[in-house]
Amino acid sequence: MSLLCCIEYRLDPFKTDAFEAYAQAWLEIIPACGGRLIGYFMPHEGTNDVALGLIEFDTLAAYEAYRIRLREDERGGENFSLAKEERFILQERRTFLRRVTR
Repeated sequence: MSLLCCIEYRLDPFKTDAFEAYAQAWLEIIPACGGRLIGYFMPHEGTNDVALGLIEFDTLAAYEAYRIRLREDERGGENFSLAKEERFILQERRTFLRRVTR
């Protein structure tokens, strides 16, 4: 059973360009650390302060190992620091979903 990690970000709507650069960095970092990145999704129409990141893992244990590698990754650390310094993410929520099968 695979798990989908859905990260919902509430953004400062005046700093979406900064968040997009942050998300673009993850496009390389996440797969290098073991996550199957489905993608990052930016506001387009309607609500202007919500973005999503979708990453798939085989198991919860695989996710936990990925988080350790991500924290140890130099580029990952730099990206986390950028978000903290620039404060374009106001809130972050993670939901773990499983695919419905027959």
